[in-house]
Amino acid sequence: MAVSLRLARRGAKKAPFYHVIATDSRNPRDGKFNEQIGTYDPSASPIAVTMKADRLEHWLKVGAQPSSTVAQIIKLHKKQAASAAKK
Repeated sequence: MAVSLRLARRGAKKAPFYHVIATDSRNPRDGKFNEQIGTYDPSASPIAVTMKADRLEHWLKVGAQPSSTVAQIIKLHKKQAASAAKK
């Protein structure tokens, strides 16, 4: 079983909202998943990203591969967390 970290779309038509999930790579986009580890709201200003940092690290350590979009969201989350820590 290859675990991947990817987005599952929620929200209304033309108002996307995404959950960052850990799932088997063979499952469909909005199908069953192992765990929800965060959220991503691209329509918020500024873009809203929340992550369970401990669970994210767990899945990365056990070999889960993030999609290219989730990799960018993880970088954004770390950047936001670092700027919040400075304040």
